[in-house]
Amino acid sequence: MAVDASDYSFEIAKYVSEIQYFQKTEAVLFSVFNKIPESYYDLKSNPQYGKRIRNIEAWELQNRTSLEEYVRGAERILLDAGFPRDNVIVKIREREKGIARDILKEAKAGYSAVAVGRKGISKLGGIVLGSVATRLLEQLVFVPLIVVGKDTGPGKILIGVDGSEGAMRAVDYVATTLGGSEFEVKLVNVIRGGAEDYIEDAKREIEHVFDQAKDRLKKSGFQSNQIKTTIITDVHSRAGAVVEEARQGKYGTIVIGRRGLSKLQEFFMGRVSNKIIQLAKEKVVWVMN
Repeated sequence: MAVDASDYSFEIAKYVSEIQYFQKTEAVLFSVFNKIPESYYDLKSNPQYGKRIRNIEAWELQNRTSLEEYVRGAERILLDAGFPRDNVIVKIREREKGIARDILKEAKAGYSAVAVGRKGISKLGGIVLGSVATRLLEQLVFVPLIVVGKDTGPGKILIGVDGSEGAMRAVDYVATTLGGSEFEVKLVNVIRGGAEDYIEDAKREIEHVFDQAKDRLKKSGFQSNQIKTTIITDVHSRAGAVVEEARQGKYGTIVIGRRGLSKLQEFFMGRVSNKIIQLAKEKVVWVMN
């Protein structure tokens, strides 16, 4: 969990704490601290800069203390939820190459997923991700990425299914992490438009994909009454349709594949997954590789 001195640290911890599967894993609260460069301390001996450096030192200490308080608060959320103390690890590291790059480096050390907070509001009125989350979305291609918003629990789970390998990996990840739980899952496919014959053929094909996905979910412990399916047709935007379905159905989590060319619909998931993350500002989005 990539945390910092903001309320997003608590939201990430709350979200993760509500998924029982994660309580069996090692949870690392990882934070990057911006320390004053050593070169600044060389200016202490200069009367012109001495007072300024002391002010900067006080600022650094205050920020460090604040960061530790937020990280320990997130740790307490996990422990109170039932995480074994030995399974919760706090790592506060001094910045090396940059916050996003330092998180990416840490993520390569055998992690099975990375969770990060969503930040930033566009001046144009649309949601945008914070710079760190954006960099991770672009470059974290070797493990799943969980993008967490504010005041969002797992809720019901909506999985975007397009017939690609990436989408089926998304199904498998939900099966692994949530199998045997009481979460409701909906499999959603979007057919943007086309001739009536094309739409009917596409529907028949995706029904076969739904059957495969349902079988995988059931083998992991989901019951038939926990799994729903929906095919949405004749819409302008696939991403918009997925997000609207999540809103209307009060689904707290959207799970999507990072990319994959669907043989059924010649549908490049990469563009759609990026747009879903941009639009689904009230949801948590899992991005599978």
